[in-house]
Amino acid sequence: MMRTIALLLLLLATLLSACATRPPLDYPVVPEIPPLVFAIPQVERRNLDNGLRLYLHPEHELPLVTISLMIGAGSIGETEPKAGLVDLYAASLRGGGAGRLTPEEFDQELDRLAADLSFRGDIYAVNGTLSLHRDDLEAGLALLAELLRRPRFDSRRISLYRGQLQERIRRQNDEPRVIARRKLLRALYGDHPLGQSATIASLDAVGRDDLLAFHRRYVLPNNLWLAISGDFDPQDMMRRLDQHLGDWPLRPFEPQLIPPLAGPSEPVVVAVDKNIPQTTVLFGQWSIDKDNPDHYPLRVMNFILGGGGFNSRLMQELRSNRGLAYSVYSSLQVGRRLPGWFVAGSETRTGTVDEVVGLMRQEMRRMTEEEVSEEELMTARDSLLNSFVFAFENPHEVVSQAMRLDFYRYEEDYLQRYRERVAAVTAEDVLDVARRHLLWDRQVIVLVGDQSAEGGSASRYGLPVAGMSEE
Repeated sequence: MMRTIALLLLLLATLLSACATRPPLDYPVVPEIPPLVFAIPQVERRNLDNGLRLYLHPEHELPLVTISLMIGAGSIGETEPKAGLVDLYAASLRGGGAGRLTPEEFDQELDRLAADLSFRGDIYAVNGTLSLHRDDLEAGLALLAELLRRPRFDSRRISLYRGQLQERIRRQNDEPRVIARRKLLRALYGDHPLGQSATIASLDAVGRDDLLAFHRRYVLPNNLWLAISGDFDPQDMMRRLDQHLGDWPLRPFEPQLIPPLAGPSEPVVVAVDKNIPQTTVLFGQWSIDKDNPDHYPLRVMNFILGGGGFNSRLMQELRSNRGLAYSVYSSLQVGRRLPGWFVAGSETRTGTVDEVVGLMRQEMRRMTEEEVSEEELMTARDSLLNSFVFAFENPHEVVSQAMRLDFYRYEEDYLQRYRERVAAVTAEDVLDVARRHLLWDRQVIVLVGDQSAEGGSASRYGLPVAGMSEE
């Protein structure tokens, strides 16, 4: 036994001696990771002699070419008796035929090219997109030019699209969120085009002559913007564009008039009675336009309040902590030419509406009374900065964004300075803009749900009640 112990001690001493004389392990060196450097992709800007503005971004990874275009006029110029004109125009331009081609023949040509062409109306512009294979570029450009310069606006197709838009209106009250948004914009902007919606009657009032007049007035080369990305050579593209659009004569025109806003709406509760067990809640107010430097800290504030999903205060308080709502959020719409809007919304059981309204107001008020935490601030800034970088992953988004920024007259260094301006936002900045812009006690409140328990109350939450139907 003693001999065994002695042998074990000798073995242990030998091992310890070997460890003492062995050189230290050579661990791999961890390389230094350089900081991420992000540069805004460059877009080439050119003009045709007739004033048509071009934005070119060649990218040869796939054999595709995508063209986006903007016509400098939108629904902001509509009158209420003919609200919906721009939506009907966009549909009828795309599907109404062009030149010698009937609508059916034009569609067949697009199908033959496996090309995708679409148009849609917006507040300040009509937007179009054409996507096709690079080998079909010549034929695709010829079709697009024919459509822009010689649209047919086929009467049968106009009737078809009018009917489709009217059917959409008939069904719009199926969704409480759609009702709530429409009522909110009406309450915020009144009779201004930003507050009006198309009706069956207003679409009936729009005729083919109205669509032709809109086209003749606004679809001109000096009121068009084209953004092109994909597998093409810039010089070859310029030659093709000049061939198809270069002889389109420039002529003076009056830009679309943008009606001024009269002033912010008075705070009110808009109660829409709908026999459902859940109520949609919206808070709304005017926000700011793009030229207001406060929009950087306001974006951070909105992220912390309700725009950051599960990282936001509204989501944590109403859903995670109390289980009062499946969806709760806030959204900041920065206006491009007129003040936009701020919205906070939720959907909850009708019996918990008052509790939800109180808690949402409480969280908005807290934003105006105390600084956000450093952790909230860092999360918001990092998320906004990361989402900005990822916006440039799509090559066509790069070039179309450059076009939109010029169209809406953003400052030249907007993209270059966006990240540094967001990164510079402090907790003090967030508190300051919240105090000046987040009018938590003077917002319009829209409730869409069962209102029977209120019995026609004249006031709620300290505000007058304006009862409205779904229409």
